[in-house]
Amino acid sequence: MKKITIAIDGFSSCGKSTMAKDLARKIGYVYVDTGAMYRTVTLFALRNRLFREDGSVMAEALERRMNEIRISFKFNPEAGRPDTYLNGECVEREIRGMEVSSHVSPIAAIPFVREALVAQQQQMGRDKGVVMDGRDIGTTVFPNAELKIFVTASAEVRARRRYDELKAKGQPADLAEILANVQQRDYIDTHRDVSPLKKADDAIELDNSHISIDEQNAWLMQQFESACRQ
Repeated sequence: MKKITIAIDGFSSCGKSTMAKDLARKIGYVYVDTGAMYRTVTLFALRNRLFREDGSVMAEALERRMNEIRISFKFNPEAGRPDTYLNGECVEREIRGMEVSSHVSPIAAIPFVREALVAQQQQMGRDKGVVMDGRDIGTTVFPNAELKIFVTASAEVRARRRYDELKAKGQPADLAEILANVQQRDYIDTHRDVSPLKKADDAIELDNSHISIDEQNAWLMQQFESACRQ
C-alpha cells in the first residue's frame, strides 16, 4: 500500500490530536503534533517573561531568541504516544495546562513563528507516511496531502472535554473559564492574518460532537483506506 500524507485540522479541543495519534499508531505512520510545537514556543515565552501584562507578545524579543528553542518528540512507551521536549526537557504536562492554553493563540499568529515551525513540519513530512494535526496543515503545510480531515464540535462540547481532561490529570479546571478560552481561541485562530484556521476546499469534515471515539476511529480508518486506493 502506498504511503500518503494525512492532514488533520480543526478547532481547539476537538480531539484531533488523539485521533491523529491513534491513527498513526494503527497504520505505522509518524505522528507530528504541530499544536504542541506552538505550545512549546508559548511555554518558552512564558518562562522568559516575553508577554506583557495585557497578554500581548514581545515579538521582537522572541524573534531574537527563536534560535534558542529546540523542539523534539520522543516516544513514551508507557503512554504509547510521543512526548514533547523543549531543549531536551520533557514539557508534555506543562504545555497542556491552562496558562499555556490561554497564551498560545497570540504566539501562533506571529508570522516568523509560523514560518519557522511550518518549515520544520514540512521537513518532518518530506517522505510521506506521516499524520500531522494542527490548524493549517491542509491549507499551508501540506496543501497537496492525499487525505485532509477537518474536525469540528460545538464550543460547549469541546470545553467539557478539556475540563474532563484536566480534572483527570489532577490539574485545576474551571468550566466557565475553559469555555471562554475555547471561544476566544476560535476567534483568534479564524481571524489571524497568517494561515487562519479554515477548512481546505478538498477536506472531509467531521463533526464529532456526538459520536464515540470508537466510531470516530472507524470512520477515519475508512477515509484512510479509501485515500490509499486512489
